[in-house]
Amino acid sequence: MAGVTKLTIAGFKSIRELRDFELRNLNVLIGANGAGKSNFIGLFRMLAEMYEERLQLYVQQQGGPDALMHFSRKTTDAIQVGLTFEGTDIYRFELTATNDNRLIFTSETFSYGKEGVLPGMVWSFAGTPESSLRQIASEHQLPYVAAVIEGTRVYHFHDTGEKARVKQPHAINDTLRLKVDGANLAAYLSMLKTEHTDSYRQIVDTVRLVAPFFDDFVFRTDPVSKIQLEWTERGDPDTPFTAHALSDGTLRFICLSTLLLQPWDLMPATILIDEPELGLHPYAVNLLADLLKRASEQKQLIVSTQSVELLNRMEPGDVIVVDRKDNASTFHRLDATQLQDWLDDYSLGDLWKQNVLGGRPA
Repeated sequence: MAGVTKLTIAGFKSIRELRDFELRNLNVLIGANGAGKSNFIGLFRMLAEMYEERLQLYVQQQGGPDALMHFSRKTTDAIQVGLTFEGTDIYRFELTATNDNRLIFTSETFSYGKEGVLPGMVWSFAGTPESSLRQIASEHQLPYVAAVIEGTRVYHFHDTGEKARVKQPHAINDTLRLKVDGANLAAYLSMLKTEHTDSYRQIVDTVRLVAPFFDDFVFRTDPVSKIQLEWTERGDPDTPFTAHALSDGTLRFICLSTLLLQPWDLMPATILIDEPELGLHPYAVNLLADLLKRASEQKQLIVSTQSVELLNRMEPGDVIVVDRKDNASTFHRLDATQLQDWLDDYSLGDLWKQNVLGGRPA
């Protein structure tokens, strides 16, 4: 299933202007801290909130319109976004700030060339506080648009502290989808073991490659149908441990393996992950690269990274270099032909460290 093939962004956070930028199945963002990688991913988080008609809540949670507009409304008149699907279908919208600190749609259009329908037909909405995209997709039978936007998930498994939600008991029936912070990980793995045995075994085997001491997960429910993540060590199947006994890196890798090895029909259409390598051993990062490539065979992935090891496992065409120039983020995709002479002697990671690719502090 195709995702977003081209993207236009203007006036959003550090992104002053990005026009008709190509997106592929695997998109790996590299760049210095503050260059704009997270802002690029943040746009998709806003799209998901828009689709669920929660834009105004999202705007307030982010600090109001000025926090989302490029250098505030004093500099930027409007946020403009355009998404191209399957080559011909285009969704565009423009948001402007109001005096009561909201963002409203000054325009929202969708044009498509669906088979059997005259190409170029456009539905336009304006002056509304919430998106009409869900209505458009429903009324005009555009299920793939709903699948791409509604299926967009931004995953963040960084929180592995004592009070992290992934370590807490949760409802055994919380299995509709893996939550973006892994809060229902135990219930989700239990469901996979029961209903998708092959995927479950693949997850367990992959975790064992990174943590040879790991044997298997243990699934038990308490009297009020709660479950928490438990596991056993090899050689001691009778002693269960909780997630608190796992290292941060091991727990994050379990979350990533579950996300990227779950059955295709359960996996989101568009997966975004911000710095998934955090806390992982270099060997685990190499395995992560393989998992990302596998998932990109059928899904669209957008990943930001600071990892040289992860970059070394990517093809040049998978990599987008993010720089900050004149107080604005710039984006360019690497070209293998332009780097061929360099790649005969160096890896992509070496070239990044030597500042041949850009994406380093200026």
